[in-house]
Amino acid sequence: MELFNITATTFFGLENVLKDELEALGAKDISVLNRAVMFRGDTTLLYKCNLWLRTALKVLVPIAKFNANDERALYNQIYKIDWEKYFSVNQTFAIDPVTSGTVFTHSKYASLKMKDAICDFFRDRRGKRPDVDTEYPDIRFNLHIYNSECIVSLDSTGVPMSRRGYKARQTFAPLNEVMAAGILKIAGWDGQQTLLDPMCGSGTFPIEACLMARNIAPGTFRNFAFEKWNNYDHEIWSALKKEAKNAVKRDANTRIIGYDNDPAALDAASRNADKAGVEDFIDFDRMDFFKNEEPFRNIFVIMNPPYGERLEDAAEMTEFYKNIGNRLKASYTDSKVWVLSGNLGALKNLGLHPSRKVKLYNGAIECKLECFELYSGSRKRPQN
Repeated sequence: MELFNITATTFFGLENVLKDELEALGAKDISVLNRAVMFRGDTTLLYKCNLWLRTALKVLVPIAKFNANDERALYNQIYKIDWEKYFSVNQTFAIDPVTSGTVFTHSKYASLKMKDAICDFFRDRRGKRPDVDTEYPDIRFNLHIYNSECIVSLDSTGVPMSRRGYKARQTFAPLNEVMAAGILKIAGWDGQQTLLDPMCGSGTFPIEACLMARNIAPGTFRNFAFEKWNNYDHEIWSALKKEAKNAVKRDANTRIIGYDNDPAALDAASRNADKAGVEDFIDFDRMDFFKNEEPFRNIFVIMNPPYGERLEDAAEMTEFYKNIGNRLKASYTDSKVWVLSGNLGALKNLGLHPSRKVKLYNGAIECKLECFELYSGSRKRPQN
């Protein structure tokens, strides 16, 4: 099969994790970019990326790259593309624009010029303009502009891959699935050690961990945009899905635990796990992290405590994070604890020394992922 350029997008800080995933899938000529990884592959790899990548948001296929210094040049370059290669006048389409730099400062306006050029292309050739459907289009395009450099791509994914399709319910501030999977990979969780999320909310960390431990493809629960393409290969896609189904580990016995003090959150977590087919492999239970004195030893702890985004929460969050640190020290000896927080000031009040810090973004919120290695007694080696 012929190789072509492909770009997988991701969150800031997850680029190298995504690169490792792509290498494992057999991608060629990999280049790490800002919030994206570029590589070469064939149709099978394109489909496989959508099915298996845990830390990608979109998988794009560039179809045109050019420079445009104003709106007229942008329109003309887009009009030159042979759009009938990608969809027909009777299909609907949508455009996702991403612009930065000083030339095109309004992404919606750039998207409007691209829409006009595509519609005029079909009107001039077929006497009819295709319709735009921003919700459920037959085909979706991506327009990326940095200063005057423009890249037009086919979006093979559609709805971002962070929306796995298993979340029937979620809490007020749910953790993104792609971010959760990326954090688990950054943290080096091996799928073998007991994992506990003591503030699990709607269960994203435990569910993503279970999908990894059981080798369940994250794209199992949803459809993708490429399934509506003119050159969609049903045989390849069916074979890949069958292969993924057969790859599931039926005998995975890793213990994965999710605690929360909110009954509604636990109900959401259980329903989400059930929809993902992993409810029987995760222990969800109602537990107050600060009152639970059950000792844990040598386990993997991962948590995303509340950030307290209002100014009046500052003093309360300081005390809240101090109490988290005290409970960790008291009940989680000989364990590795990873904490993600967007409250960088409060995070310093844990009273623990991080062995590692990673800068990430949970949506638009700058976060720190910090690792704390807890030991019983002193870490110092005895003197000879």
